[in-house]
Amino acid sequence: MGFLKRFIKSTLREELPSSGHSSFEQITETQLEEHLSIARYGSFLLTDAVRPSFNLDVVPSAGYRRDVYRDKETGADVPVLMIAETRERLMDVFIDLLDPLGDEVDIVLETSHDSDSGGHQDLYREQMDLPVLKSTLYDFEDLLLDDGCTGVAVLNPRIPYEVQFDEHKLLIVYGQDLWPFEEVLSDYNLRCSDDLRFITEAEHVHSSSEESRERFSELTYRLGVEDEQY
Repeated sequence: MGFLKRFIKSTLREELPSSGHSSFEQITETQLEEHLSIARYGSFLLTDAVRPSFNLDVVPSAGYRRDVYRDKETGADVPVLMIAETRERLMDVFIDLLDPLGDEVDIVLETSHDSDSGGHQDLYREQMDLPVLKSTLYDFEDLLLDDGCTGVAVLNPRIPYEVQFDEHKLLIVYGQDLWPFEEVLSDYNLRCSDDLRFITEAEHVHSSSEESRERFSELTYRLGVEDEQY
């Protein structure tokens, strides 16, 4: 287990299941390297940002699931779409999901680069033209896809809708009427399934690097995000 702790500390962050036991505890270094090198599961290609548990409690697959988020402050139930898509189409799906938000949006950059516990810091930018944002995000597609410590949320509080591209490389949509977003998912032939499970619902590991952290700093500058640390 010693080599795993060193490996995870230097390049990865492990998130354990509720049991607190890791499927990586009894494996060899060779087994770990082989597991982390696997990116394709059937037709689903993972990004470099995250890998599932060694025992594959959840096998990555494409699709989406309808869910509900309960706002702790108001007690209101907010409909949610949880979406998983293969790497080849993930960025395009995300960009197209932004269209129902309108021409001017707010942005939240999420970073856990300096956190060992999985907590993250949110950096805000209000009122940005959507076409400009899309162009900038495409310029940083490598960071958004392959860094397990970077996420972005785009929202229009006046509607209100929110679309997240989280650090697990899942897409999450919040809002009362989600039909416009489901139409986008239909265009990509993504199917809705109540039984779909996501990589976040079991043990998994995040991958990042110092180079990714530097790219994140560049992204904050391009988006005009104000934060002394970056």
